This record gives sequence, C-alpha cells and structure tokens, in this order.
Amino acid sequence: MELMRRFVLNRMSDVSGISGTGYVACGVCFSDGLCVMRWTTETSSTVVYDSVVDLMEVHGHGGATVLIWLD
Repeated sequence: MELMRRFVLNRMSDVSGISGTGYVACGVCFSDGLCVMRWTTETSSTVVYDSVVDLMEVHGHGGATVLIWLD
C-alpha cells in the first residue's frame, strides 16, 4: 500500500514575477489524494489542496510549471 508520494514543482517561466524559476516548491500527496505543498522561495508558506489536479490548476500556469514525482 502506497501511503504517500513526494513531488517538486519545477517552474520554467515565472509568469507572476514572484516565485522565480527552477524548483520552487516541494510536497507530498497522500493516498486519499490530499496534497500538501511547501514553497521553497524566500517567503515560504504551506498550502493544502484536495488533489494534484487542484494544485496544478492554480500553479501550473498553462504548462509553465510541471510537477515531478520523486517517488
């Protein structure tokens, strides 16, 4: 049984001008789909999403950011 999977967000283009490019966040997705993400930028924050789909809808920026699974 897989309990959780780790991920990073890799941003190729910073459309907002705030977070920069490269690996801008890391997180974990639990077996029920809930995701917790932590920004690794200068001003850090932690955010909870109901799913990876919701997370990427907010932060994907039309393909400018990709989620990379580590596990």
